[in-house]
Amino acid sequence: MSALTENEIFDPTIPREVINYALQRRSSVQAWKNGRVLKTDLCDADPYLKKAAQFHGVTTSRICPVCEIVNLVEISYVFGKELGPFSGRIKAPHDLLRMSKEHGQIKVFVVEVCQGCSWNHIYSSYVLGDGKTRRPLKKPADWLD
Repeated sequence: MSALTENEIFDPTIPREVINYALQRRSSVQAWKNGRVLKTDLCDADPYLKKAAQFHGVTTSRICPVCEIVNLVEISYVFGKELGPFSGRIKAPHDLLRMSKEHGQIKVFVVEVCQGCSWNHIYSSYVLGDGKTRRPLKKPADWLD
């Protein structure tokens, strides 16, 4: 078996450069509980974010830290130069698996959303991909700006 070169990735489906935003999340919730932050500042999910979570999200076993009633929903946003006009889209977990094998580097941001009280926060971020640089995807001919 040969050694991997600098840009080769052993398994493109395994997340790299993982950042967990748990401390930031905990700090925000604690600030609200201590009265330093208004609930409306924490529970400010945009209606489009809530709709995206409703139709494209994955329900988790985690309970909302604010209302403590509703299970949180996760949605994954993908970003990357190779994605071209498709950067910034929401993708399902099975799409992420496929995309990790087709692209060199994709940055994924996982956002948690509460459908009850509108809490939302970045849960984690990570990088997927095989490390091989590719040209950005082109806009389709019927693309509307």
